[in-house]
Amino acid sequence: MSNRAVLEVIALDAEDAVAAQAGGADRLELVTDMAADGLTPSRETFAAIRAAVDIPLRVMLRTADGFAAGDIDVLAGLAQELREAGADEFVFGFLDAEGHADLVAVERLVAELDGCRWTYHRAIDRCTDRDALRKQLADLPGLDTFLTAGSPAGVDAGIPTLLAEAARSGEPGYQAQVLVGGGLHLHHLPRLLAAGIDAFHIGGAARPAGWSAPVDAAAVREWREALDA
Repeated sequence: MSNRAVLEVIALDAEDAVAAQAGGADRLELVTDMAADGLTPSRETFAAIRAAVDIPLRVMLRTADGFAAGDIDVLAGLAQELREAGADEFVFGFLDAEGHADLVAVERLVAELDGCRWTYHRAIDRCTDRDALRKQLADLPGLDTFLTAGSPAGVDAGIPTLLAEAARSGEPGYQAQVLVGGGLHLHHLPRLLAAGIDAFHIGGAARPAGWSAPVDAAAVREWREALDA
């Protein structure tokens, strides 16, 4: 079903990955340390997850909470290690001190990834100018997705922005897929789908018992069924 909406689920380990795939996830975002809102997992964790499931994996490149890049040499080294382990899709996004896209850091990683597909994550929700950021990044190799809630406060507050940006799909800076995540709930889906948005990202929603518990396949299946209805 090439036209079905994409459902991406956060996975911390192989157990999460298996449950998410069983529930109908199309893709996983691999992270560690959700207390810091998701950092780069180890090469060993990536390898274990890659061996456990056969759906696409996007691996976070991030070494500290927030949207400053930190030591770009460390990030580039992590990217190289993960690529050597077989990773071929990634997630990252950095802002400079003024809230603009940190092009030095982003372009360094893009060069390291050498054509791999990647998502610019929710740094867009904290930037000074969303339109300018999109246009700055538009021509970077491999960028095919923006993960966004439309607002730093989450999807409830961000829906007007998400709908406005979806209406500009195909314009310069707006060719990449919109992947909605960050306080996303099932009741948001009809309005977003009606606007042509076709990719959705869940973390806590896949874990009814909280982040200390694994992904629940039944919870993921509820989202899959809602998207397919």
